[in-house]
Amino acid sequence: MIVSKSGNTLETITNSNIIIKNDDQNIFITENRESYLYLLAKKLKAEIIHHNNYIGGRYSVLSEVGMLPTELMGLSAIKFKQLNNLVKNKNFINALTTNVNNTLILIKQKKFNSIILNYDDSSESLFKWYQQLIAESLGKKGKGILPIVSSMPKDNHSVMQLYLDGPRNNFFTFFSVKEKDPVSINKRTILSSHKYLKNKDLNEIIFAQKLATEKVFLNKKIPFRSFEVLYKDEKTLGELFCFFILETILIGRALKVNPYDQPSVELIKKETKKILI
Repeated sequence: MIVSKSGNTLETITNSNIIIKNDDQNIFITENRESYLYLLAKKLKAEIIHHNNYIGGRYSVLSEVGMLPTELMGLSAIKFKQLNNLVKNKNFINALTTNVNNTLILIKQKKFNSIILNYDDSSESLFKWYQQLIAESLGKKGKGILPIVSSMPKDNHSVMQLYLDGPRNNFFTFFSVKEKDPVSINKRTILSSHKYLKNKDLNEIIFAQKLATEKVFLNKKIPFRSFEVLYKDEKTLGELFCFFILETILIGRALKVNPYDQPSVELIKKETKKILI
């Protein structure tokens, strides 16, 4: 599956010409116009799915770009589509507006680093997307938020010291997921000094580390919010996608920047082409 809204993205063109083999069955998702990838798909007689030209890449997760792979993986695209229900949900709207308002207050306090403390390895890709969403949507006119993803609890042993006692220009998001089948501790190898671990599983230990970190943050008056996911399924992920997208758009409007474009990135594309030519 080859995906590029414009059909002229250099990285996608390069990768396509590396990985596509003669006997491959390829699906191209791109705008309905004569771009490089559109013409390549025609040459290969590949299936072309038209990408709506009004949906930017980082906002396309719930469009055909994200939902076609969803269906191919055996998941339900319909369950991802939560927006109509969520905008009628007072709890969701209250949480959304509260988070937007608090973020704007933190920005006024010169706190521009949004650090995600991710306690779930399988959510790494989610926050790579979130990182692009925030940085590319809001980083304009000398404004914006720098999203930094921290892998927890690993980063307790690297950057946590800075988070706790370094410059106070950060705010934090804790993110954890309750595992359905957590890994158990081997009771036979636990020494008596740590017998409190014998009846614990890996999820309980990581969750305890998260709660402990939150407590320390509270005591040090470090601003944070916390997401705890009980079931990581299509419905929950759809809610998270909607929340982060709407939050970003509202913050962009409040900061008076266009959350949909990325004009400065285009400069690098032009300079790269000049060098290659």
